[in-house]
Amino acid sequence: MRRLLQSLLLKLTGLGLLRITLFDDTYLRYVKPGLRPVLIASGVVLLLLGIAAAFSRTGNGGHAHDDHDAHDGHASDAHDGHASDAHDGHTDGGHEAHAHDGQEGHDGHDHSGTPKIAWLLVLPALSLLLFAPPALGAYTAARSGAKPVAVQKKGFEPLPATSPLPLTLTDFTKRVQQDRSRAIQGRTVRLTGFVTPDATGDGWYLTRIIFTCCAADSQTVKIHVYGSGSAEPPTADTWLAVTGTWHPAGTLGTTSAPAALDARLTTPIAQPINAFTDDLPITPG
Repeated sequence: MRRLLQSLLLKLTGLGLLRITLFDDTYLRYVKPGLRPVLIASGVVLLLLGIAAAFSRTGNGGHAHDDHDAHDGHASDAHDGHASDAHDGHTDGGHEAHAHDGQEGHDGHDHSGTPKIAWLLVLPALSLLLFAPPALGAYTAARSGAKPVAVQKKGFEPLPATSPLPLTLTDFTKRVQQDRSRAIQGRTVRLTGFVTPDATGDGWYLTRIIFTCCAADSQTVKIHVYGSGSAEPPTADTWLAVTGTWHPAGTLGTTSAPAALDARLTTPIAQPINAFTDDLPITPG
């Protein structure tokens, strides 16, 4: 039974990994694109190990040996017990020795098996195969602080004349808080990300979650957005392209200036293929 469970877990996990890497882009919810070959190789190895475990006979010899030892234990105990009874005239000490030896013989049996609770391990492996866990989103972003933006050591290049100007959330933050030329002032920009509600109800956040390697080391970049072009704030986890201008507060070009935007237009978009980067979006199709 134990080998059956091991084999089942290996095969389910292997098939789950292959499903999310070979047949769609689900794996991008959890790791960076460069790890796809590693996941495929891992899925193949786990599947082969599960198949091998299903046909393995290596455990049979060990069980037979245990049964033989247990049988010998009973025979030896019985012989020792009768000899002791004959020698001691069935004294109380003889009975106690016989009972003790009999207990040892009984303990010689292997009553080990797979605990029923161990079968619960099948559930997460099965979920990976049938329905993959959801990607990180507004729930995670609302409970994590914003990633500190690295200091721009070199000077800033002049901004293109394009309007609206597409920028990443990180580049927008750098321009607001580090560009002493204040080139971002009055410029209409276009930012993309998903919606994270503001717990205070004062606006909302345009958010990107960035993977360094995988979901476990993710960091969050947020831009506080005021307004939405509609009476109601947008729904959490909705992907949007937001057009607007910097929300004036503090001193532009210093850290006292907030990374915030006055939204003029919000446009729903499909989740980008490169959702877990802070790059300009690559849209499906």
